[in-house]
Amino acid sequence: MDASSWNKFKKTRDKFRNEVELLSSSLPKLKNIQQKFADSRSDSKNASYKVETPVVYNTALDDITINDEIKMILVADNPGRREQAAENRRYLVGPSGKIAQKFFRDNPSLGIDFAKNVIILNKTPIHSPRTVELKELCKMEKTLVCALEESQKFMASLLLEFHEALGCPVWIIGYSEMRKGGIFEVYTEYLKNIYADKKELYNQIFFYRHFSMNQFTIDLKQQVQEGESVAKSLKRIGKTYRERILGCSF
Repeated sequence: MDASSWNKFKKTRDKFRNEVELLSSSLPKLKNIQQKFADSRSDSKNASYKVETPVVYNTALDDITINDEIKMILVADNPGRREQAAENRRYLVGPSGKIAQKFFRDNPSLGIDFAKNVIILNKTPIHSPRTVELKELCKMEKTLVCALEESQKFMASLLLEFHEALGCPVWIIGYSEMRKGGIFEVYTEYLKNIYADKKELYNQIFFYRHFSMNQFTIDLKQQVQEGESVAKSLKRIGKTYRERILGCSF
């Protein structure tokens, strides 16, 4: 990336890291609540685990240098069990991340090396074993409701800043909870507002089903049209879902 993009990237990255530290310090009870919840769901399907990072900054961003070419910003949901582990503290490193890596590896025509050309953000940095379980955490601690909402606004604004710095396409995966009444409704509404007067950047945003359980790949196979390239199919599908979720079009 050029010097201007690099400086903007570093500034936004530092802002992200600092915000996560502030959010963590403002929620001193969060780790205990998350651990209590993790222990309570322990059964034959869900083994208990140690909560190590209640609010997760994506340390993979620290590996980026001025010499790297970022071709995509991918937005997932929130850090899960593997993402919060001290040995990782990176986004999308579990099964979904492996499926994403395989997809891009199997589609070289897209020209994207998932490990080198993609940076990953989330809709909130607050950890939960599964995204839908953020609701259960909020029931256990009412003060978490406001923190979760504010974190979504921050992450939406962070996306815009990275987007302006890098100027590359944005893929938002896993949109089911972005609808009205969903966990990420606040993220959706804030995203609409901050992109309202940014036509060029808005048209670079694409929505897709999540990589988990192969939803993304299955949906793509079902919707691809005869004679259409993978890139063209993705653009068409991503635009359709974008307008369905954001409800606006330039």
